[in-house]
Amino acid sequence: MAAILRVVFGEDDASKLSLPNGIPSSVECLKEEIRRQFDLSQNFRLQYRDIEFNNEFVNLTLTSEIQNKSTVKVVYLPLESVVSLHDTVQGTDAQSSSTSVDDTDIPSLPKSHSSYSSLRSLPWPTNFQIPEFSYEVQVQLERGQQAFLTSGTLLHPSTKLKSDILESLASEIIKYKMYPSNTEFDNVAEALTTKYPCLKEQGSVCGYYGWKISLKYKMANYRTRLRNIGCQELIINGMKEKRVSMTSSPNQVKKPRKAEVNFCPDYPAGETKESLEEEREALVLEVKKKNNKQLIQRKMEQTFAYRRQEIIKDMPFIAEVKNRWPALFSETEIIAEFTRITTVPLLSTFISKLDFYSNHLLRVFKKKGGAAKVNINFIMAAMDENSSIDVKRECILKALCVYFNENPNDMIREYVDVDLATGQTIEQMTMGVYAVRHEGADSTEAPEDVGVVIEGCTVLEALGDVAKGCALLLGLIYSLNLQYPKDLKHTFEFFQKVLMELDGNKLSAKVQILKNKMLE
Repeated sequence: MAAILRVVFGEDDASKLSLPNGIPSSVECLKEEIRRQFDLSQNFRLQYRDIEFNNEFVNLTLTSEIQNKSTVKVVYLPLESVVSLHDTVQGTDAQSSSTSVDDTDIPSLPKSHSSYSSLRSLPWPTNFQIPEFSYEVQVQLERGQQAFLTSGTLLHPSTKLKSDILESLASEIIKYKMYPSNTEFDNVAEALTTKYPCLKEQGSVCGYYGWKISLKYKMANYRTRLRNIGCQELIINGMKEKRVSMTSSPNQVKKPRKAEVNFCPDYPAGETKESLEEEREALVLEVKKKNNKQLIQRKMEQTFAYRRQEIIKDMPFIAEVKNRWPALFSETEIIAEFTRITTVPLLSTFISKLDFYSNHLLRVFKKKGGAAKVNINFIMAAMDENSSIDVKRECILKALCVYFNENPNDMIREYVDVDLATGQTIEQMTMGVYAVRHEGADSTEAPEDVGVVIEGCTVLEALGDVAKGCALLLGLIYSLNLQYPKDLKHTFEFFQKVLMELDGNKLSAKVQILKNKMLE
């Protein structure tokens, strides 16, 4: 999803930053984009306007704190200040205690920067850009183009030329995905023949079918080479790994299935499994302390690849993940983890898109007939008694389940505090959002508690409203590499592909029909 930011460089000096593929997943990637677009060479940090401090500028540590049309400020750092900061961190305990350093400056250090270097920062582009080929290839293509424009003669590339072109395309594709879909192969092949019409195939209806098939084979070979040199995202599907893991079928390929951009990244440069395990143990201790939010955020960024590999390879139970990674089970870190995995902000995107489509959904729901209409009308009656936005969102989410012939109680379950006191437990849920109301409460009263349960384990509490609970449940499914509940597969597909716009060009029949009706 495209985004724009207002970048302030100084007094009376601001520019617009265009981000065609949305806000990057990390602050370092955003800084790199600012450097590229505005040709900056000096080191700097970023600040943003924080509404909790009357829109004063504060240091930006997570890109999830900003959204489309936000304002960020560039604060230049003199070279000597970076050196002194590095010396301070590496110095003695006495020097560290006598020097006051803002935690947000630390990501500019080389070690912290390395934590982002292995991550992809952009999702699959709307329009795939063909890369610049080598000089030798470029010369042959330009001659072919001239002959095509002059006489309409198509270029018949030699085996070596075709292999070089496919190699460059595969190298560019890997920047976005290891396992492109059939549609994405179409995108690349079509972009190639659009940029170089001399490469079109006469025997193909679309003009690029042969290129598409060749590109699939080239990508398979390219993945094999990457696996042989130790790429973790591919090693997990090696036969040796599958023999070790007895919990999964040897034919089950562990790959992105929900449009994950950073599915199983490699460790940051200079890090090992042992060093990252030490960071994890330190992180567990930091969670028990107070006033160290920025340090926790930084350690969670640093251990992201280690955490993802553990979750994907070992597939631990939720209780075990919660014990080893307690910092992950907080609203802030779930939002950050989702953004690391998909490059898309979670909560702001989910809520804004839900609000954007709300009136369209209500119009479609009113036309629904049969038993579903009765159930939807019963759900929507709460909006007549309470016109708050939280109630409206909750009603729409429940009605969405009914529209897809799915049970809303499977996703959002309500409890009365008296029932919980008499022995009924929230942990009886397998996966979903719970809302606890006190006995005799009407629809105008907010729930006493809203939380999320996964595998019978309460992982989040005190969320405030149901819509936020649903968004964070989606974030947890991505963070823990879980499958969508089968009884709610269409509802979660709508969340992912329509609200979050992740892999939104491949919809099931039910979701496609609803989207068509919404946009009529």
